[in-house]
Amino acid sequence: QLQASGGGLVQTGGSLRLSCAFSGSIFSVVDMGWHRQFPGKQRELVAAISKSGIPDYAGSVKGRITISRDNAKNTVYLQLSSLKPEDSGVYYCNVDHRTFQLLTWGPGTQVTVSS
Repeated sequence: QLQASGGGLVQTGGSLRLSCAFSGSIFSVVDMGWHRQFPGKQRELVAAISKSGIPDYAGSVKGRITISRDNAKNTVYLQLSSLKPEDSGVYYCNVDHRTFQLLTWGPGTQVTVSS
């Protein structure tokens, strides 16, 4: 199971820290990712982190987000900074689909940035 949390309503320029709790024994051996979905659009991978902790970011958010993980807690984090209204959407965590088959999606967490 994947349980994302930490979303909310913030003003432009604000910050949020998202967390994702991963239930299962394979967390430490899979690359993880945070995916974002805008209304009516497909989910897109915005950040990934390898099982060894190497991050990778989509160009649109590079410099404003930081992904991290704690293998001891089976948790992956996404720090969002300098938020813009166009960052608003539902954020989901899952494995990095480029290296592992996607797991069942959890409910995601809503991020809303007001102008």
